[in-house]
Amino acid sequence: MSGPTDFARHRLLLMYKGDISALVMFAQQANGSVCFPDALPILSSPLEPEEFSETKVNVHPSALVNRINQLLQLDNDLLRIETGFSEQIDTPGGIVTVHMARFRLLDPPHQLMQSRDCRMCTLPELRGRPPAEMELLRRAYTAMMEG
Repeated sequence: MSGPTDFARHRLLLMYKGDISALVMFAQQANGSVCFPDALPILSSPLEPEEFSETKVNVHPSALVNRINQLLQLDNDLLRIETGFSEQIDTPGGIVTVHMARFRLLDPPHQLMQSRDCRMCTLPELRGRPPAEMELLRRAYTAMMEG
């Protein structure tokens, strides 16, 4: 069961990877953040895997994708969770877990995301984001290219 508070401790990266070209792009909100639905708090920092905290109750990432689909009014079959990606971020309010969902399209969804007040960006275009987001993007890119 999921609800509107699911994102209090979770975020999603929305990415596109071309199957043929290996082009990797990330969705960026109008406020500049690559985390959906909300940006990470200031002073957030990524944890190393050995620092990850175990939680007894977790929200299944597909429930988060369903909520993003509702929030952005996306078709239900447009995003697929990348099961191998889960990163924890230390924030002033506690640990936030970041998952990644991949667009299931042949071409990057530029027009679709522009109509949702977002844009698709390559990693170099996202330079200058806060350090926690840049580290998340680096880990996500590595996971996609090595996975």
